[in-house]
Amino acid sequence: MTVRERDINDPGLTLEEMLRYWPATGVVFIKFNMHCVGCPIAAFHTAADAIKEYDLDSGAFRTLLRKVAAEAALIVNRHQRSIPSDEEPSP
Repeated sequence: MTVRERDINDPGLTLEEMLRYWPATGVVFIKFNMHCVGCPIAAFHTAADAIKEYDLDSGAFRTLLRKVAAEAALIVNRHQRSIPSDEEPSP
């Protein structure tokens, strides 16, 4: 079995999955005064559901989500490249 590659644009991606895979996106929900972070419904709702529920500008919300997720990925990738392969990362 292969691990499904995560895609922030996947319409079926739940908010819980998004926040687990891209924790930095939590700030976007807070910026838009949403209560999705920690909400038990996040396991069932998608970004489209939240956009509809909060009557948001879909383009602005999704653009910021993608930007934050991409910036977080760059930081992680940069960090992984800086660790020598024969050494464990220091705590």
